[in-house]
Amino acid sequence: MSAFARFPARLQQAIVSRLGWTSLRPVQDLAGEAILDGKNAVVLAPTAGGKTEASIFPALANLIANEPEGVGVIYIAPIKALLNNQDERLGTYAEMVGMRRFVWHGDVADSEKRKFVKEPAQILMTTPESLEVMLVSQRSPVAKLFADLRIVIVDEVHALAGTERGAHLMSVLERLIVVSKNDVQRLGLSATVGNPVEILEWLRGTSKREGVVVDPPKQPARRELRITLHESVANIATEAAQLAAGKKSLFFCQSRALTETVADRMRGRGTDVFVHHSSISLEERRAAEDRFNHGTDACIVCTSTLELGIDVGDLDLVLQANAPSTVSSFLQRMGRTGRRAGTTANTTFLCDDPEATLQAVALIELAREGWVERVAVQARCWPVLVHQLLAMTLQLGAISPERCWEHVARVPDFSGITREEFGQVLDHMRREDFLFESAGLLAMGDRAERVFGRRNFMELYAVFSSPVLYRVVTGPGRDLGSLEQGFVDRLVEQMSSFLLAGRAWTVDQVNHQDRIVTVREAPGGVKPSWGGYIPSMLGFELCQRIQQLLVNDTEYPYLDAKAAQYLKEHRASLSDLLSRPAPAVQLEPGVARWWTFAGGRVNHTLKYGLEIKEGWKVVADNFQLRIEGDGITHETVRDAIARMSNEAFWTEPTLRKALLSRLPNYRLSKFQDCLPEPFALEVIEHYLLDVRTTLGWLGGGDALRGRWRSQSL
Repeated sequence: MSAFARFPARLQQAIVSRLGWTSLRPVQDLAGEAILDGKNAVVLAPTAGGKTEASIFPALANLIANEPEGVGVIYIAPIKALLNNQDERLGTYAEMVGMRRFVWHGDVADSEKRKFVKEPAQILMTTPESLEVMLVSQRSPVAKLFADLRIVIVDEVHALAGTERGAHLMSVLERLIVVSKNDVQRLGLSATVGNPVEILEWLRGTSKREGVVVDPPKQPARRELRITLHESVANIATEAAQLAAGKKSLFFCQSRALTETVADRMRGRGTDVFVHHSSISLEERRAAEDRFNHGTDACIVCTSTLELGIDVGDLDLVLQANAPSTVSSFLQRMGRTGRRAGTTANTTFLCDDPEATLQAVALIELAREGWVERVAVQARCWPVLVHQLLAMTLQLGAISPERCWEHVARVPDFSGITREEFGQVLDHMRREDFLFESAGLLAMGDRAERVFGRRNFMELYAVFSSPVLYRVVTGPGRDLGSLEQGFVDRLVEQMSSFLLAGRAWTVDQVNHQDRIVTVREAPGGVKPSWGGYIPSMLGFELCQRIQQLLVNDTEYPYLDAKAAQYLKEHRASLSDLLSRPAPAVQLEPGVARWWTFAGGRVNHTLKYGLEIKEGWKVVADNFQLRIEGDGITHETVRDAIARMSNEAFWTEPTLRKALLSRLPNYRLSKFQDCLPEPFALEVIEHYLLDVRTTLGWLGGGDALRGRWRSQSL
């Protein structure tokens, strides 16, 4: 019996009469079967592939069969924009069977929230942070609202799993579901995830239900792909305006600054141009989405804000300035096109950075193989542990350490933390006055109230703070402006270049203590070295694929003449070196360049190993290590590499102590000061280093480079 046949008659009739559907898609039928059977599920389908309906129709069937007391289904999205975008669709589906839905986030009026509390809707649409607000607020009768909660749907689950926001979501859910009389069913929706079985296990939490990954076979489809190389951003904007004329398109950029520059240069060329990024006001973003939806000759120039499933209608083109840093992002963005019958999914990469053309080729070729990044599910998420301890004291007023530990032990993102380590965190927080203990109960300490109590504890509702800004100054002290910490963390001293105030600058020094970046003017006409314009620490597999491009002689038909010529020239300069079985090391007087193509985290791991044990100065980016010091020869470098290939090298206590002492004082979390120093350093180490992959690569461990199947091109 099909899932549709198992739906209540009221739902069947609504689907046929209101939506005009005559059948379900394969993913909806398979997901419907699993969900109606009471299983937890991760549902995979391309963008616009019907995932929302695959989850909400069987959820509605559950509610129709036995109407809940209060909220029966929670739909969670990573961002408010996606909630707003799905509001009308889920509202229609609920209304057509006599149900209601309510959207709860920070922009919704308090008067509307009070109405919901008084008369709850059967479906609640919200974000992880807004759920936290509901738990902590005395005005939300959580026990009454969620006493009959049955299903939680997490949209774009890949954007949350493995992150601090994902850990926060899981902790909040475990705090919430204790009031429900049901074993709450967990459903995750995603277009691109490399390890769905692990994500399913993570999402399950304390649920005892069986689980299943719903991943129907993908139909082979033709894709239109182009990679073009241009002299400047101005040339990119000109080409983009020509391509976008008479069409509806999205133009993805890797930074807000580039978004603004490209949009400004595209205006006045016959196409309506809108801008969409996180610094744009909510009203402006909504206006852009609305005008774009009803236009026929329009382009939205955007950052990743339009990557996560937000529906802006049928698209003709996806344009990409340079290249995103992951296959997942590439597939998400390309998946915005080809949704109408007779149309083809497409992406045109417009690059002004030659290295970005190689990155784009590597992304395409990995996707053609069906590879996509796996989500590294975590088990020692220290910042969120601290955040949740403080949130529970705010929610309950006072709580025993034993009850706190009972909760911590239920959350998968804390599963690697021992009871002894938990006690060390409590001891530190008591000493530093983040927690106060009286009569065996923990309450919020005075220091926590000072730090997080601003604006009625708004700082405590979210895991993240507003961006930390670094001043950018020249050597003589001229103030050029500011950069966000996330960008600064990826800068490499003496190597990285960036644009600010309309000019190119090279980084001399990064002072994390005073939050100052000292720069000098970049030499005229000199391109940044490898990694200079790379937007983030690239992954190991992507960088290894870029190396493969340089050592083979494959021709890629989607490259334009300039991009193909650049690939040819780069092969000529590096192919012989990279093809040798020995490490690819180039020697200059007193300097060695080791071309690893191993990604940012592996290269930083190698950097610290060499600096600590050899006393050399090492600068690392995604593709190479630049090594300076006395006694550098091919033999000494090879010997150092051989020593690092041994697991004992990395587990030796003095090296680990020295390594931790050298980690930069990155401010990765506003809760870092709440942690004992070893755990705070562990947070930085996890962000910057990857010993496991480093060892696997040095030792030829192909198993560590395993391919995880997902959506293929």
